[in-house]
Amino acid sequence: MSLPGEPNLRTQVERIVRVDHAGEYGAQRIYQGQLAVLGRGRHGDVIRHMQAQEQHHLDTFSRLIAERRVRPTALLPLWHLAGYALGAATAALGERAAMACTVAVEEAIDEHYRAQVNVLGDEEPELRATIEEFRAEELEHRDIGLANEAALTPGYRVLSAAIKAGCKVAIAVSERI
Repeated sequence: MSLPGEPNLRTQVERIVRVDHAGEYGAQRIYQGQLAVLGRGRHGDVIRHMQAQEQHHLDTFSRLIAERRVRPTALLPLWHLAGYALGAATAALGERAAMACTVAVEEAIDEHYRAQVNVLGDEEPELRATIEEFRAEELEHRDIGLANEAALTPGYRVLSAAIKAGCKVAIAVSERI
């Protein structure tokens, strides 16, 4: 039951599907940018593994956009450019910085997905299960980044905080626009 002024469950579900579709699209673009710089390096296979999982997430939310007749965010062209730029820029700073980007994004997404699971409760069991599955894979990506020395990136805390702040802004605007 929602409180006065809160969106109803249908509106919340539409926002969830819209923003998750946008986020997975952005994640794909981040990995494409990283692969453009590091694809032949020792982290290429690791990045491709994470990108393949993100592609599955994107395909799932693309299907849900169509099935549930949810309008995608109007900001996809911006996320197309911003995601690729973020991936390429962090990769250009080095392998550790690319992994730091992954850790920061996945920590923001973990928090985001956890909040969505709480909103959905038992009302949307299939969507909730999908988000929980994807959340586990996002945490795997975070762990991969940490195992690949993300935290040893010069300026790690600042870089991480900036990326997380950007993710939170992207989430907030993509839910509605």
